[in-house]
Amino acid sequence: MKFRTRILMAAVAGLTMIGGAAQAQEMTFFRIGTGSAGGTYFPIGGLIANAISSPPGSRACDKGGTCGVPGLVAIAQSTNASAHNVTAINAGQMEAGLTGAATLYFAYHGVSKFEGSQKPKLRIIANLFPEDLHLVLPKGGNLGSLKDLKGKRVGIAQAGSGTQIAVELMLAAQGITRDDIEEAELNNSQSAERLADGQLDAYFYAAGTPVAAMIQLDSTKGMELYSFSDAEIKASNEAVPYYVPSTIKAGVYAGVAYDVQTLAVNGILATSSDLSEDLIYQVTKALWNDTTRKLLDNGHAKGKVIRLETALLGLDGLNVPLHPGAEKFYKEAGLIK
Repeated sequence: MKFRTRILMAAVAGLTMIGGAAQAQEMTFFRIGTGSAGGTYFPIGGLIANAISSPPGSRACDKGGTCGVPGLVAIAQSTNASAHNVTAINAGQMEAGLTGAATLYFAYHGVSKFEGSQKPKLRIIANLFPEDLHLVLPKGGNLGSLKDLKGKRVGIAQAGSGTQIAVELMLAAQGITRDDIEEAELNNSQSAERLADGQLDAYFYAAGTPVAAMIQLDSTKGMELYSFSDAEIKASNEAVPYYVPSTIKAGVYAGVAYDVQTLAVNGILATSSDLSEDLIYQVTKALWNDTTRKLLDNGHAKGKVIRLETALLGLDGLNVPLHPGAEKFYKEAGLIK
């Protein structure tokens, strides 16, 4: 499958100045699947790539350089998000990737959309942040219920995304299939553009708030966010158990001056069982060092909620193993006894 690759590694610029001795240092590439540029996975993946990278010739951590894995060059790749990422990780096409907990569960256990295509090599590095499901409407738009989407032009996120898998299951719980809507398989930025141009009546997207494409839409054409009813929350949670009740607070988007009742799924950094314990131990250690903390706090609003104390939050029910390297780190950190 073709996908656009974007490299987010400030440290790589220094590679052009590597001397003969540094060239002899072993270099390891580490590809991280993210999502579309208008979402949250892409910038967060870039921050993580920068944090864990320490290319040959880089200044030492204790001398003001990066505090990543020595010799590691991490690359954040823009993809179709969760479902694409878990498939690529299992196939050895990427070393790691971001995915929603629901997609990770489905893929590892070979259920739902992954029935007959189980991904047994998937392993967890860390829980990162909650992703809120947004149902975006034009400014002044309104829905009496999810059932009112019937007959409308609805963005259901791009093929290969965890959002699309979850949305189809949630709509099915309301008696809505693709036959009932004019569906559009688009990424977040494309969906926002189509909504702004009057080519969509609504679109779904799950991402960590605030989302870049929605900030732009809100500040230009304006938008509304649909607030799920209690009954819809219950039905959606039953359809996709790893989506749990959540609230997008008033003011997260300047033009949305009301609380929005929705659902959220944990965003997780996953990897493959094929990667060595030592490598993933070092990657996990780099992810949680003080230098990375500063990058996350200053790089994106959702970076601030990526914290060591919640790295294992909500993972028990997934029944997807931690990578042994990550497990070793968390035992040393006292998070696992």
